[in-house]
Parts: sequence; structure tokens; C-alpha cells
Amino acid sequence: MTLARLSNNWFPSVPSMLDKFFEGDLMDWNTWNFAGTDSTLPAVNVKENDNEYKIEVAAPGLNKKDFKVNYDNGRLTISSEKKDEREEKDGNRITRREFSYQSFQRSFTVPEDAVDAEKIDAKYTDGILHLTLPKREEVKPRPAKQIKIS
Repeated sequence: MTLARLSNNWFPSVPSMLDKFFEGDLMDWNTWNFAGTDSTLPAVNVKENDNEYKIEVAAPGLNKKDFKVNYDNGRLTISSEKKDEREEKDGNRITRREFSYQSFQRSFTVPEDAVDAEKIDAKYTDGILHLTLPKREEVKPRPAKQIKIS
């Protein structure tokens, strides 16, 4: 169902985000998202327990060397940058050349002085970056102390 098509006369070579909206069916909201716009912002799971924070970043197709993880004053920043260039030659002529560039950056604020920065661990397996941020002993919950009544 198309209500109207926007004319992009001012910048004809620049596709309008609204073009995709108006081309689609209005009742099809849950299938229209930014995944089709080549967005490289990965999905993230954040978990907390008494001893640590755990962060999982879904980033398939990358290598561990593509990531940069920084922790500074309660701010965890995860970023990645990947360049890929391919070239096909037919003798001395280039018949096809393709390149791609992907990058993202995600930042998380952790309660100040809650994390033992020296023990932060990062592993990349099966397309998921796993980060473990252990809590400092001072901020871990302690069991209630039973007070003896005399």
C-alpha cells in the first residue's frame, strides 16, 4: 500500500529514508527496521550478579583484533573497525574492485568505583564478544550480620 511518494528533486542522487517508509505496507511495522540500512550497531546483552557485570556483544564476522575495549573512570567503551578490499584483475586491467568499511562504538556507564579494572576480562568466541567486569570487594553485597542480644 503506497500513500504517496516523496519527490527528492533537490538531491536526486541521495535516497530518502522516507522512500523506504512510503514503499512499504503501513500494517507491516514490525518488519521495517534499520537492519536493512546497513547499520553496524551490534546487539548487546548486559547482566549483573553479586560478583560481576557481564556484557555480550553480538558481532559476527569480526576478529578479536578488530575490537578495541577501554575502561576509564566508570565508562566502558567497545569499538570496532574493519576494512575489507578486494580486487579482480584481468591481465593488467582491473575488472572489478570492491571495498567495505564497518565500524561501531558502544559506551556503557558503570557505577563509579564499582569495577576492579585490573581484572576485566574479554574473550571473542563464535561471533560474540564476552566481557566480564568483576566488582570490587567493597561494593559486593554482604550477608546480613546477626547481632547477638545479651
